[in-house]
Amino acid sequence: MGLLKLRKNKKFSYTPRYFDDKGEGNPFEIKHKFDDFRKTVGSNNGLKTKFNNAIDDFKTNPDKDANRRILIIAAILLLICLFIIGFDLSIFFSK
Repeated sequence: MGLLKLRKNKKFSYTPRYFDDKGEGNPFEIKHKFDDFRKTVGSNNGLKTKFNNAIDDFKTNPDKDANRRILIIAAILLLICLFIIGFDLSIFFSK
């Protein structure tokens, strides 16, 4: 037990269980399975670019029912928030 001697780290020969032996890709890289098909994932420089990519991704979605469902949920949540803060909705309706 030396006082001035540093302890060496243990080395293990770890290979991941489900890693392909062919060497394709990095086994320690965490990547979503749909990242290759989206424009919104990756290096986006500015807010305008991010917004435009999100709108393009929203427009090119083949599932139109999901788009409609998201818009309905967003509208309902907006109305609930307006109701909580006491916003007067009568300005939208004429007498």
